[in-house]
Amino acid sequence: MPQTYKHDVLIIGSGAAGLSLALHLPSDCRVALLSKADLNQGSTYWAQGGMAAVLHDRDTIDAHVQDTLSAGAGLCQRKAVEFTVSNSRRCVEWLVQQGVDFDLRQDRADGKEFHLAMEGGHSHRRIIHSADRTGRAISEVLTEQALAADNIEVFTHRVAVDLIRDEDRCHGAYILNQKTERVDLFQASAVVLATGGASKAYLYTSNPDGASGDGIAMAWRAGCRVANLEFNQFHPTCLYHPKAKSFLVTEAVRGEGGKLLLPDGTRFMEKFDERGELAPRDVVARAIDHEMKRLGADCLFLDISHKSREFLESHFPTVMQRCSELGIDMSAEPIPIVPAAHYTCGGIIVDTAGRTDLVGLYAIGEASSTGLHGANRMASNSLLECIVYAESAAQDIAANLPDLPQTAVSHPWDESQVTDSDEDVVISHNWDELRRFMWDYVGIVRTNKRLERALNRVNLLQSEIADYYGNYKVGNDLLELRNLAMVAELMIRCAIERRESRGLHYTLDYPNQLAEAKDTILSPSNSPLKT
Repeated sequence: MPQTYKHDVLIIGSGAAGLSLALHLPSDCRVALLSKADLNQGSTYWAQGGMAAVLHDRDTIDAHVQDTLSAGAGLCQRKAVEFTVSNSRRCVEWLVQQGVDFDLRQDRADGKEFHLAMEGGHSHRRIIHSADRTGRAISEVLTEQALAADNIEVFTHRVAVDLIRDEDRCHGAYILNQKTERVDLFQASAVVLATGGASKAYLYTSNPDGASGDGIAMAWRAGCRVANLEFNQFHPTCLYHPKAKSFLVTEAVRGEGGKLLLPDGTRFMEKFDERGELAPRDVVARAIDHEMKRLGADCLFLDISHKSREFLESHFPTVMQRCSELGIDMSAEPIPIVPAAHYTCGGIIVDTAGRTDLVGLYAIGEASSTGLHGANRMASNSLLECIVYAESAAQDIAANLPDLPQTAVSHPWDESQVTDSDEDVVISHNWDELRRFMWDYVGIVRTNKRLERALNRVNLLQSEIADYYGNYKVGNDLLELRNLAMVAELMIRCAIERRESRGLHYTLDYPNQLAEAKDTILSPSNSPLKT
């Protein structure tokens, strides 16, 4: 039978954002933390590079702010950037207190200074890391702390179906239990969406399978505005190999001197940007895409073989191990790479406390649009954003929880009119079609014609999905497909509205950047999209 659960705070998502928020809440606050799969399966766990923070006296908050504003192509909100960067040192200190073991400089006798890496778009070394598995180090420590907390109840293999709203406030969500195949009711005074991005909308992506835009789609259906979803960041260097799947080659490889090469071994980045391999990701990804199309090449190459094996084993053990498993010796030969969808820069509109348009509903991490990333996220600012906004949202929830209305009475999920499906093949076909036309028509380089074709396709797809959703019992694949199709349409409509090229959005029909930078904001109240 379906179950009903009541908590003070419901957190949907168990990555760095969700875990940090749960741990920042008061110990007398009853918290439900939901994970779509097992813990440590989300994007945080696979984040290699590190977290940007101002930690050295040679660096300044102003320099980090200016670098972020520059990478964001004029679209960042300065207030959000300054808020995030000014809190970076304290957030690193909090992670260290939790037990995260960041790398220290080996050349310091006292061993008391962090080793800081360099990445594209940064003017200083400011990337604190744990070798090339920083996300894993953070995720494992925070997970251990959450499991040990008496006030946090962890639910795994739970997939959110939809939010529950009463007039202008949110007070819970319907959640599919994948083990019982029943939809349970979770009620709470505050609900937090920490569900990650939507890069699985694309055929090639660095993201794990769960990155299906669930939180963005649910918030839209509940009446929240979204912004800047046309800005999808493509990581320039994902490993190109039939067995590699979605393996990312961290930005830090280029930060430590890795060079991008054509198939004949010549460098090319200087033709596109004076910063070469350390240009922002949008510039590097477009340059690689341009050269691949010009040459008809399946991939290009990243070469750091001039560094010693000892250096590579120390700095990039994860990359080196994966390459070795596939027969690639990165200490002796270049790594084959291609760009892949990596990060959703837009999302649910929030303030500096993570509050959405709906009372009692918060969004943090990649699902949100804080104004930090603008038209292009600067490398390693995402983990920082997760930790900073988790803390500010937790503080706001704790301060306002006594004033939030008690959970309203909600009806259990009704599936009395639906049946089990015997046509699940339809889901896999629709999923494949969606990801292919998003890659072909809404990728690194766009045109009006491509976007119109994508819009026509996604409308037809959503009609089929709605019919399927209304007649059959829900499952994980159907829910993810429904959410991805919704977010894909939001991405396409945002891209159509932006009649310029800026940051990650590059269109051949409007190759120039307009003088004034404006956010692309979509609202359910005046949109043709069905909510």
